[in-house]
Amino acid sequence: MPRWLIWTLLTLLSWGIWAVLIKLIDGQLSEAHSQAISTLGIVPILVALALTKESAPAGNRRHGIALAFGSGVLSCLGNIACYQAISHAKAATVVPLTALSPLVTVLLAIPLLKERVNAIQWVGIGVAIVAVLLFSVEPDAAVVSAVISPWLLLALAAVVMWGITGLMQKMSTNFISARTSAIWFLIAFIPVAAVILFNNPLPRDISARTWMLATALGFTLALGNLTILLAFASGGKASIITPLAGLYSVVSIPIAILVLGEEVTGRESLCIALALAAVVLLSYQSQPDAVPAPAPKMDV
Repeated sequence: MPRWLIWTLLTLLSWGIWAVLIKLIDGQLSEAHSQAISTLGIVPILVALALTKESAPAGNRRHGIALAFGSGVLSCLGNIACYQAISHAKAATVVPLTALSPLVTVLLAIPLLKERVNAIQWVGIGVAIVAVLLFSVEPDAAVVSAVISPWLLLALAAVVMWGITGLMQKMSTNFISARTSAIWFLIAFIPVAAVILFNNPLPRDISARTWMLATALGFTLALGNLTILLAFASGGKASIITPLAGLYSVVSIPIAILVLGEEVTGRESLCIALALAAVVLLSYQSQPDAVPAPAPKMDV
């Protein structure tokens, strides 16, 4: 088995566990506090990134750092929206929907970066829209009067913010290395946590279990970012690694069903299948051209 594939599978595992940990913390911490405490988990990943070899800078370093740092702040806001969505709905339903953030990245990259979208990616856009529409219709609601659930609005907010994050990360790698971009992306989590705690101090009765879960939340998110960088450094192609990494729902959904006892209806199964199919289609590259390594997501 090639080394890049091993690192990519570890990315899937890390981000899949991250998505389930969100649900385990539900009710024990507010969404903002979950984001703040999870910052503790990124510290060892930052140290590991700092110890890796740096490649030569590609351009305006300050510009690249600003884009990477800004994308980290936006990603934190997307995380909070995702946490809130999962607190109101099933993780097995929310996670595949939020995995559609590449749709936003693609739609923004067309006018802003002058990128072309191939026929298969346009099919992916159509499938993604169908998935969102199916997610938005309540099972008991009339077809002509779809009801938008609060969790859906929160999940879509996460999709938009993560999609913009992906665009900013891609732009940052035009000026700095993927490693430097990842470092500044993760560093952005620290001031966001400080602002959250300054405005809303932590309660005193947080259990040791909750501290561990929240720290693991940040660790698994950051670990996935590190392993995907290692996958690219091991010679893997972006056109293969990117769609594989976007399929972390394949890990989180079975865990959510087995560990959390969640049930998935036939309609929800169809929505999940469409969402996963859209992720694959949106990531398809018609030509084997080199693509900049995607920086942290959460692409998670």
